[in-house]
Amino acid sequence: MNAFSEQKIERLIKLSQASPSLPDTFIPWEESVEPKDKFIPDFLTSLYDHPLYDSLTATQKVELGKHEVVQVMYSYAWSENLACLFFTKHLLTLDTTSVEHRFLLRELIEEYQHQEMFAKVIKKMNGKPLAPKWFHRWLGKMTANYFPADLMFMSVLAIELIADTYGKILRKDKAVYNVLRKVSELHNIEEGRHIHYTKMWLDRFTQKAGLFKRTIYGMVILLNIYFMRTLYVRKEIFERIGVDDSSQYFKAANKNYSSNFAKYCLDDAISFTKEINAFNPVTRFFWRRILKANV
Repeated sequence: MNAFSEQKIERLIKLSQASPSLPDTFIPWEESVEPKDKFIPDFLTSLYDHPLYDSLTATQKVELGKHEVVQVMYSYAWSENLACLFFTKHLLTLDTTSVEHRFLLRELIEEYQHQEMFAKVIKKMNGKPLAPKWFHRWLGKMTANYFPADLMFMSVLAIELIADTYGKILRKDKAVYNVLRKVSELHNIEEGRHIHYTKMWLDRFTQKAGLFKRTIYGMVILLNIYFMRTLYVRKEIFERIGVDDSSQYFKAANKNYSSNFAKYCLDDAISFTKEINAFNPVTRFFWRRILKANV
């Protein structure tokens, strides 16, 4: 890592140490959910803009938003746990006095606080998250244990970019439950540092990558985003909100959400993929086919 980059990372470390925003004090946990509160903007719910959405009552729409945002937070906290598994192993390869080692320690501290924060707000909302299915658990553990460092950092960044996008949308909507907005705000602040560091760390690989490696990077970003997206929409949620045919609603929501997700959540991930020149005829085809991305 060059000296210029080390100076930037030293500043990130100092920001983390000098201005720590602890969830216990930053977030107004004493605030209860009010009847007027939403949990997510309507356009981020899986059925938004689908004919079946209009068949839901006002209460069912709010409940749909609550269950789905709980699922998003739980899934992201679970993915952060996998990232922490990788970071802990990666620390063993670094000099303990190096700037990389010191920053990753700060990131681990903040990531574990995020997981605790998400769990606390889920409990506050009386949420009941659904665990990842066996395939997600198997694939997540396999990548955290066996992916090379550059692919794992790329995977972490892909998921961070999506979580950061969700956080920005949630915290800007004043109709959303204030505790949830403050959780999103704190997460955005700290995740911004993590994203900045990861992009700098990956620069040593992306700058010298050829066509084949850039294609791999483009596919890794795509597949991680798709992997996370498949954790959000679940049939059990429609059973909970009391629709007549949960299977019908789930199938419609799953298909509809892919379009909503592409429309509202992919801009930052697409911008980064363009920055590292990871779009080519192969990756563009799969981004359009799998993520419905406009690339």
